[in-house]
Amino acid sequence: MTSVAVAATEADDDGSTGTQALVVSPTSLSVPEGSTATFGVRLAIQPAGNVTVSSAAASGGDANLTVTGGASLTFTSANWNTAQNVTVSAAQDADSANGTRTINVSSSGLTSVAVAATEADDDGGNGSGHVNNPYAGAAGYVNPDWSAKAAAEPGGDAVADLSTAVWMDRIAAIEGPGSAMGLRDHLDEAVEQDAANGATPLTIQVVIYNLPNRDCSALASNGELLIAQNGLNRYKTEYVDVIAAILDDPQYANLRIVTIIEIDSLPNLVTNLNVPKCQEAQQTGAYVQGVQHALNKLHAIPNVYTYVDAAHHGWLGWDTNFGPAANLFASTADGTTAGKASVDGFITNTANYSALTEPHFTVNTNVNGTSVRQARWIDWNFYVDELSYAQAMRTRLIQAGFPDSIGMLIDTSRNGWGGSARPSGPSTSTDVNTFVNQSRIDRRIHAGNWCNQSGAGLGERPRANPATGIDAYVWVKPPGESDGSSQFIENDEGKGFDRMCDPTYTGNERNGNNPSGALPNAPISGQWFSAQFRELLQNAYPPLD
Repeated sequence: MTSVAVAATEADDDGSTGTQALVVSPTSLSVPEGSTATFGVRLAIQPAGNVTVSSAAASGGDANLTVTGGASLTFTSANWNTAQNVTVSAAQDADSANGTRTINVSSSGLTSVAVAATEADDDGGNGSGHVNNPYAGAAGYVNPDWSAKAAAEPGGDAVADLSTAVWMDRIAAIEGPGSAMGLRDHLDEAVEQDAANGATPLTIQVVIYNLPNRDCSALASNGELLIAQNGLNRYKTEYVDVIAAILDDPQYANLRIVTIIEIDSLPNLVTNLNVPKCQEAQQTGAYVQGVQHALNKLHAIPNVYTYVDAAHHGWLGWDTNFGPAANLFASTADGTTAGKASVDGFITNTANYSALTEPHFTVNTNVNGTSVRQARWIDWNFYVDELSYAQAMRTRLIQAGFPDSIGMLIDTSRNGWGGSARPSGPSTSTDVNTFVNQSRIDRRIHAGNWCNQSGAGLGERPRANPATGIDAYVWVKPPGESDGSSQFIENDEGKGFDRMCDPTYTGNERNGNNPSGALPNAPISGQWFSAQFRELLQNAYPPLD
């Protein structure tokens, strides 16, 4: 913690005259839960007689923070310039919140000084304020840019105060292109929101998304960096290192900063090595080395949390993909300085539409003696929804050597699938394909469709500890931001045109040569798509109040 002295007109050490004051350092104190921390007190000038200084906890705030040493100090004409310590203790408790309390330092006739004490909670964490679940007991950062766009839409004020992630999708996003907020702008705003929350900590989510050859099997969200053009080095030095330096600024130390690490990266090395740019990412090691560099830099910051992308059930749900992906995640983490400890958790369904749960059937359901796994929609997948996939992936990751404290996030920003097309119960058909198609709430034409899906709705609202092994449901993809343009649009962000975003496209082998199901007239990825947002509101499930 950086020391901050209270300003005072101070005499020289020989006791020459000046303005008497209390000098306290530091005035912000981090106290490990179950332990103590100290701040120093002295006088500004030599007193004529003895001066008694009292330190006491304010009546409000976290009652677990108390003064347990140096509550009353005496300064004389001999020791006035030698700091004496006040000890603040944080009692062990069962919650996972970093509580705060003001310690008032006072003396008769002098201006009091307030010390802001913060408990560094260790419930499930590492004892340094790094908790096991950064969402538990915390408020979520509300991005003013996204919030204003959402509130401007009819009915959008119902969700405009919810937490969404901040995307660092190119180097220019760090500073903030044009009128957009940069990373520091968001963190400064988060500090203000945190201050307004009182004792409740605040969690801000930042998406790290700029690997060279990014999104190698698609085109709509390709990035600015290429492996063949010094992309990995630029990624490390111009992107990750710059972000890490900002996040490590002491003024942001009280925030819980969750980083979402490189969506659609490592999974592509499992399933899409037939694509040249994915082959290049695998053969050069650029994806693995880039992710490892990000983990090394970000894990080193105590209040930063790292969640690595683990795709979704419609991508890795087959046993030929599932185990190899878990092994790749493990070997990638093993190659970092801290090993598997560099990873706080994993996230699934990021910017995707997979239903959280299918309420009308499970993977074990049989229809007239036939397993639903044989249905064309499920296509022998071992999972029919995202919650079962995320929980199973967590179990597999623990088997691969990750600690059992590892947690999962699920992006529920667009997987609600409500509205009039949502089935109210299971089908009565005895044909397995008809049964699944009439029963499933995920109304996509094919589970491989991913771009601006027609009929989608807002899903579960962000909340912590919603299910076993799940740290939180989160809105990482801000609802209303496009997945990609419906036709090619010139841009300076390195984003191409993918036919999967074209509503007239009849598909490819990855989506069973089915129509794309994409909405028309979409802008490039990341830009506001009003028609999509309005449809997400209309089809929200749970329904909006």
